[in-house]
Amino acid sequence: MAKIDSVTILLVEDNEGHARLIEKNLRRAHLSNPLIKFEDGQLALDYFFGDDGYVNMRSHPPILVLLDLNLPVIDGYRVMEKLKTDERTKAIPIIILTTTDDVYEINRCYEMGCNVYLTKPIEYDEFAEAVTRLGLMLSVVMLPDGE
Repeated sequence: MAKIDSVTILLVEDNEGHARLIEKNLRRAHLSNPLIKFEDGQLALDYFFGDDGYVNMRSHPPILVLLDLNLPVIDGYRVMEKLKTDERTKAIPIIILTTTDDVYEINRCYEMGCNVYLTKPIEYDEFAEAVTRLGLMLSVVMLPDGE
């Protein structure tokens, strides 16, 4: 098991303002992890499955995915489906961060294998506080090793 401070966080978020706010508030929660950002689902899948991608590395550093559902090119559902159905990536924890609060969509994400589902509050201060709390929670969890 990997401690959170050894984990790379992959943020897949198309809204640049949300991405900055997420990063700022994770740092506020004292997470200094490497953070890789992608603004669409295709770029995230390329990171994992491209010729020089994550799954082709000799060793896989532990990783955690923060995933929006409403993404351009390839949406978050398809990204999650690919990650959770591939033997090489199915153990990677996925936290959904989205504005969608529909019960059907929440259930669908858990059925697909997401580990945590968080709805982004609309108000700036509430959103900032929610991400800070996420960072505090992450600071004490253990995650699977990359190998």
